[in-house]
Amino acid sequence: MNQVMALPIPTGHGSLEQYIQTVNNIPLLSAEEEFDLAQRLFLRDDLEAAKKLILSHLRVVVSIARGYDGYGLNQADLIQEGNIGLMKAVKRFDPTRGVRLFSFAVHWIRAEIHEFILRNWRLVRVATTKPQRKLFFNLRSMKKNLNALSLEEAQSIAKDLDVKLDDVFEMEQRMRGSDIALTAQDDSDDEAFAPIDWLSDNESEPTYQLEKKASIALQTEGLAYALSNLDERSRDIVESRWLADDGMTLHELADKYGVSAERIRQIENKAIQKMRAFLPAQ
Repeated sequence: MNQVMALPIPTGHGSLEQYIQTVNNIPLLSAEEEFDLAQRLFLRDDLEAAKKLILSHLRVVVSIARGYDGYGLNQADLIQEGNIGLMKAVKRFDPTRGVRLFSFAVHWIRAEIHEFILRNWRLVRVATTKPQRKLFFNLRSMKKNLNALSLEEAQSIAKDLDVKLDDVFEMEQRMRGSDIALTAQDDSDDEAFAPIDWLSDNESEPTYQLEKKASIALQTEGLAYALSNLDERSRDIVESRWLADDGMTLHELADKYGVSAERIRQIENKAIQKMRAFLPAQ
């Protein structure tokens, strides 16, 4: 199915809005058309049939990806990850089971998006257990409002998701990320104290400053050395994705190099693994 991964799927070169408009204009398949195409792929490995199945369901990916707007990640990247899930679903789809491709593909699309979020969103790097993942992806939608959970609400969520009550409260606290003001709110009050007044300032200590300077230099030099050990294309992909002020998406880099976005992701992952060997231990 590697050839299917490289299909010329429309990318909406002008903008994400254009891409969405493009995929929404692709005609839907009737049940009979879908079954016929799926049979051709399943029985004869017909790649043209696979292409039509994928293209007709790209709008499904967009719809699902929009449900993950609140995680602070690039919408185009979420859609691309969902597209990869769709391709995997098409590859595994068995039309003789009597279900539509849409119903079968939803799981694969969401699974790829979930994995992408878990790899890239800072708050969920600790969400490694199955109950934590359940809570992370469901807690936001199950809450009735933006207020803190009441005991009754938390108990209901814990029961519905089959997780511990303490896990519900812990994940809510991580996701709320409420901030506490370190400085006094009223500058006119000379007697006012704030949390910052009780903190010692170790950063001005000379030894700390020297260590910090040496650490920054080591990391900067280490990063430059790690990048220098990559081939030109891999280095450009890593720099364009993670080191540029306005990082490029997988789609944009795929267009630049004339390959699939999945191929760009494979190159990126391999490059990062190689770089780790050259970076100083933290």
